[in-house]
Amino acid sequence: MAGLHTTAETTPRPALAANGDLERRLEEHRRELTGYCYRMLGSSFEAEDAVQDTMLRAWRSIERFEGRSSLKSWLYRIATNVCMDMLNGRQRRARPMELTEVGTPDSSLHTLPEVTWLEPIPDARVLPQSSDPAELAQAQETLRLAFVATLQHLPARQRAVLILREVLRWSAAETAELLDTSVASVNSALQRARATIADTQPTSEDAPTTLGGDEAELLDRYVTAFEQYDIDALVKLLHEDATLSMPPFDLWLRGPEHIAAWHLGMGHECRGSRLIPTSGANGLPAFGQYRPTGPGGSFQPWALQVIEHSNGRITGLNAFLDTARWFPLFGLPPVPPDTA
Repeated sequence: MAGLHTTAETTPRPALAANGDLERRLEEHRRELTGYCYRMLGSSFEAEDAVQDTMLRAWRSIERFEGRSSLKSWLYRIATNVCMDMLNGRQRRARPMELTEVGTPDSSLHTLPEVTWLEPIPDARVLPQSSDPAELAQAQETLRLAFVATLQHLPARQRAVLILREVLRWSAAETAELLDTSVASVNSALQRARATIADTQPTSEDAPTTLGGDEAELLDRYVTAFEQYDIDALVKLLHEDATLSMPPFDLWLRGPEHIAAWHLGMGHECRGSRLIPTSGANGLPAFGQYRPTGPGGSFQPWALQVIEHSNGRITGLNAFLDTARWFPLFGLPPVPPDTA
C-alpha cells in the first residue's frame, strides 16, 4: 500500500522522546502488531509476549530512533527481530491433522505439550477496527486456523516476507528495507513462499466464507443441536469431509459418521452442555462450552469451540480443551451467566 509508512507518521526523534505522548503512540499499533506476531508465531500468548517485548525495546531505545522512517515501520522491524529470535531452533506449531493419521471414534487419546499446537486468538485483539468490509474480510481470511497453520511451514524469513507483502500489502522496497536485504531477495523469498503455500493450503472451495445470514442460521442450528444433544440433527449440518479435533489430544476424526459416533461414545459426557458465544476467534465463530458436573444444574468450563464453515456446512469442529488458558483470554466467565 503506497505511502503507508511515511509522511504523517514520521516524527522527529526528539519530539517523540520528549512530548510525553510516546506510550499512546506505541499503543496505537498494538492490535496490528499482535496480528503480525500471531501469524508469525502461531501462538496467541507468544504473540502477546512478542508485542510486549517490542514495546519495551522501543521505549528503551527511542533515543536511537532517527526519524528517517515511520514509527510504524520501526516497530515492525523490532517485532520481526523479536519473532525471529523466538522462532530460532523451535519446531513449528501445528494442528492435529498435520501430526497424526486420522483416527476412529474408539482411538485412544494422547496429549502433546502446549508448544505443539497452533493456538486460537480472539478477534478483538487482532482484527482491524475498520469500517471497510473488504479490509475486514481480508484480515479474517488471513487469520483462519488453516491459513496460519500453513504459514508455519515456511522458514521464518519467508514467513515474514509473505505476511508483509501478501497480508499487510507492504511494497517490496519497504519489506527489503525492514529486513535489511535487497528487493531481489524479497521477491525470491516471496516466490518460494507462494509455492509452499500453494502446496499446503486448503483449496479455495474449502475456504471458510464470511459469516452472513445463512451462516448465522447454520450456527443457530448447531447450537440448538449441540445443547439438545440431537446428534442426528448435528451431523446434518456437517460437510462430508468435516473434521473434529481436540488439542491437546492428538486424536482427530473426519466425516459425519465418525464425529457422530464419537459424540455418542467417548464424548457422551458432553450431553447437556451449554454453549456461550464469544466475539470470535481467528475470524471464525467461537463458543465457550460448559459441561454439566452433576444433576444439580452446575457447569464447568470444558472447551473453546472454534467453528469452521463453508457454503452452508460446518467443515471443522475445533475444541481447545485447556480452558484455564482460553476462557480468561476470550473473556468467558467461570460458569454460564444464567447459572451463576
